[in-house]
Amino acid sequence: MRVLVIGSGGREHALLDALSRDDSVTELHAAPGNPGTAAIATNHAVDQASGDAVADLAEELGVDLVVIGPEVPLVLGVADVVRARGIAVFGPSAAAARIEGSKAFAKDVMATAGVRTAHSEIVDSPAQIDAALDRFGPTWVIKDDGLAAGKGVVVTADRAEARAHAAELLEIGRPALFESFLDGPEVSLFCLVDGTTVVPLLPAQDHKRVGDGDTGPNTGGMGAYAPLPWLAPGAVDEIVDTVVGPVAEELARRGAPFNGLLYAGLAMGADGPAVVEFNCRFGDPETQAVLGLLDSPLGEALLATAIGRLADLPALRWRDGAAITVVLAAENYPGTPRKGDPITGADEPGVFHAGTAIDDRGRLVSAGGRVLNVVGVGGDLAAARADAYAKLGRIKLPGSHFRTDIGHQAL
Repeated sequence: MRVLVIGSGGREHALLDALSRDDSVTELHAAPGNPGTAAIATNHAVDQASGDAVADLAEELGVDLVVIGPEVPLVLGVADVVRARGIAVFGPSAAAARIEGSKAFAKDVMATAGVRTAHSEIVDSPAQIDAALDRFGPTWVIKDDGLAAGKGVVVTADRAEARAHAAELLEIGRPALFESFLDGPEVSLFCLVDGTTVVPLLPAQDHKRVGDGDTGPNTGGMGAYAPLPWLAPGAVDEIVDTVVGPVAEELARRGAPFNGLLYAGLAMGADGPAVVEFNCRFGDPETQAVLGLLDSPLGEALLATAIGRLADLPALRWRDGAAITVVLAAENYPGTPRKGDPITGADEPGVFHAGTAIDDRGRLVSAGGRVLNVVGVGGDLAAARADAYAKLGRIKLPGSHFRTDIGHQAL
């Protein structure tokens, strides 16, 4: 099987790494890819937001499966164009990808499906901000209603900060979504979904804030670990039965059946799981940890989903133990990150490139905010943490930073 993975981040590098361990996969291609993917796949230049460009490349390469990693091409309908050419594609249609592309749409789907989530209101005028602040709080959750790469959210007990974020969104023409605060530990659950067939992967937990102890601003994710030793037995089945399954059925009822990876971000409160957000693709950095424990052939699972045969897929197999991802970020991330600094020590297994490039001197350099994803695997979470942080100690990037407490609270 020849596979083309669309994207250029750590998630796509991890997908390609897992696909390389599948004996049924004979060729791997990445578009546009990065310096890390070049070691295991053939990189190709492409406009990943253009359905025709992606479909043309897939036809030129004669691939059997296209896997679309990022949310933007999915929301823009790239999967629809590829499917229309008769090529199997893992990734939802534009209609189904609205579950991530529009939080208001997701809220409407959940309300119809009877899925628990935060109370919310859309604010689209500056004159509405203060009244909305009065109705919410004392912890305010203000979100960009559209795609924001995980950074359009402010969760704060400071009314002035909440007001400023809402005003900033409106100033740039983006509606602000006010939500009630959901208490309880968060869980990320990835599910392969083919219409109304749902197959869950291992649950994981992301660490969104930039600093140790969950301090500082939200980011696209500073680390994750899997599985979750504190999660109650049967919780995954409960999430599938009460959250993911009903949402998949409602999307199908609306004529927008989901095909691909449906990611539920949940708060596990006293009354059971409640949805914080849905994503229409593999999450980053949870993917790197979850795939680090997958023992089944990934290509087989993605192809079965893409061609509507997920119900026939054998039960997924998982390695014993635990895995964690720690993100190495560039100086000043999540602000404007410094770029162009040389990186050494990144050429070992379990180090996935997310924001790297090769400069005109042939050096590996930083090229984004989240530069590397470092994955540790071990017999338990403590061993996985030790493995990841040992690898981090061998990597050098001037001015870089990372959290030292990924997975620590679970211990």
